[in-house]
Amino acid sequence: MLYKQNLLLGALFILLSELMFASMGATVKFVTQTLPSDMAVFMRNLFGLALLMPLVWSNGWVSLRTEIFHLHMLRSVAGVSAMYCFFYALANLPLADGMLLKMTSPLFMPLIAWFWLSEPLRQTILLAIGIGFIGVVLVLNPQGEFSSIALVGLLGGCLASLAKVTLRRLGRSEPSIRVVFYFALLSTIISSIPMFWSWQQPTSAEWGWLALIGLLGTLGQLMLTRGYAIASAARVSPMTYTSVLFGAGYGYLFWQETLTGQFIMGALLIAVAGLLAIGFRERIDDTLVSDPTRP
Repeated sequence: MLYKQNLLLGALFILLSELMFASMGATVKFVTQTLPSDMAVFMRNLFGLALLMPLVWSNGWVSLRTEIFHLHMLRSVAGVSAMYCFFYALANLPLADGMLLKMTSPLFMPLIAWFWLSEPLRQTILLAIGIGFIGVVLVLNPQGEFSSIALVGLLGGCLASLAKVTLRRLGRSEPSIRVVFYFALLSTIISSIPMFWSWQQPTSAEWGWLALIGLLGTLGQLMLTRGYAIASAARVSPMTYTSVLFGAGYGYLFWQETLTGQFIMGALLIAVAGLLAIGFRERIDDTLVSDPTRP
């Protein structure tokens, strides 16, 4: 009975987290109609860093000592780059498309882990990758020609995979607070660089929207972390694909976006492939669930 209660509660937290992420995506799409997506990325990271500072202070600065700073840097560069790709796709694609393309990272992770960490590629994983990329082709090619913007979103999925595999490597020796802090700090520094040429003075209303992006993203990450903490990741991970449904709902309500049959078929194939890849790998590192590279 307790197991079932934990499973239901975990699934509820995952569902709420995906609602937060989809709401953040809709906010990004709205605010980037008048402001550069670079500013949305910077504010997302700055807000996350501000929220982490009290936690780091309470643990003491000595907890930040590391001998593998280069891996923290690699993870941050890959994660921030993925965020730029994702926010750019959200600003220029139907919302459901952008939300779906960020879900392609499970397709790339086994390949990167095989190449870098020598993790085996089993037949089930190869089947999942094949199914997933058929779905990707369907999503990228809705009118008979590839969308360059969608390819940027797909690149974001690949970069997010690199960030998560790096996170798996960091998890061997680094505590969670150190990993999360360095990502927040470095991603804020990296994303501040484009502000020298991309900055536009926001209106008071736009400041509110930018703050909302950071709040929704942080709430989503906290709920995601809580959901995976109380229930099996392999059991509740199917709920992560509800962000595509929430994104489609927002897109229809606010931008009159509709889904094609080809998109729906591609989305289903990507979801099946992602669940195969995740479900077959019951061993999912705990550090992945607190990964703030997820926008």
